[in-house]
Amino acid sequence: MDNGQTPPAPQPIVIKQGGGWAIRIIAFLGWMGLIFAGLIILVQLAATAQYFNEEDGVTEKFYSGDKLASDKIALIRVEGLIMQGEGYIRNQIELAQKDKDVKAVVLRVDSPGGSVSASDYIYHHLNELREEREIPLVVSMGSSATSGGYYVAMAVGDEKDVIYAEPTTITGSIGVIIPHYDITGLLEEYHIKDDSIASHERKQMLSMTRTMTPDQRDLVQGLVNDMFTRFKDVVKTGRPAYVEDPEKLNELATGEIYMADQAVDLGLVDKIGFVEAAIGRAAELADLDVKKTRVVSYTKPTSLFSLGSATAASPTQSLMKAVIDTTSPKAYYLDSSLPALTAGMAAAQ
Repeated sequence: MDNGQTPPAPQPIVIKQGGGWAIRIIAFLGWMGLIFAGLIILVQLAATAQYFNEEDGVTEKFYSGDKLASDKIALIRVEGLIMQGEGYIRNQIELAQKDKDVKAVVLRVDSPGGSVSASDYIYHHLNELREEREIPLVVSMGSSATSGGYYVAMAVGDEKDVIYAEPTTITGSIGVIIPHYDITGLLEEYHIKDDSIASHERKQMLSMTRTMTPDQRDLVQGLVNDMFTRFKDVVKTGRPAYVEDPEKLNELATGEIYMADQAVDLGLVDKIGFVEAAIGRAAELADLDVKKTRVVSYTKPTSLFSLGSATAASPTQSLMKAVIDTTSPKAYYLDSSLPALTAGMAAAQ
């Protein structure tokens, strides 16, 4: 029976949960552990892939022609200073060498040269690619193909009409240099003396803190002459006309640079033309229809792991490496007014 009184509101039921914060902390740590473990696994997989990847991430990319064609012309790039034999250039060569669908190679050179050893190493492997695969190799020169850049171009062999230069290409600079700087006068001004202890006086004959003696200069000149002879011998493999007329090669192998039209007149270059002309010539030599051929180039993508890898040197490490490379005795097939400084800084990158 209703007596007019309002019944009391129902009391809420509260369920107490013990240890809520502890559970959340444990769950958070668990998730963090899983994420960390996943990152470790990814890093290990990347390291394993890099270890077994002989091409070091170099991938094929369509350049021109027929995208669906099976026959390929490989465009291999030699750009910038040639300071390392191993690396991107060598990886391109290996990729082309293993690909049986590659029927010809166009070597795109845009380089002022580099160290003697690195230039010779790249030349050797390009020559090996052409000979072992028995495929034509045609050179397309960019803005510069001087000294070591011209050296590697000699991998074309004795085939005719296989070196193309653009109208504004600079080439030549056939020669060798071992840089040496004498700062003894500067040291004397500041009362600094080199007091190094060496096993023999010749150990320091290229030191910038000591004046080179006539005997030491003769020794270094002998090294330069030997490497210069090697350079001219390599030029003769790619320019057989100089075998019959070696004096002509001696006259132009002064370190002088030449414009494209001069280089054609001297026999250093065969034709004036852009990379498309070189591709057309490569297709012709390989008995291919250039319109039904796939031209490919090779790129080296930047991966997530390479951005923070241990191979990226700090500014201090790069500077130290540049200083060491600058002061170390090295010979260069290089067209530059500051060979040691330029090469040292480039090698440190």
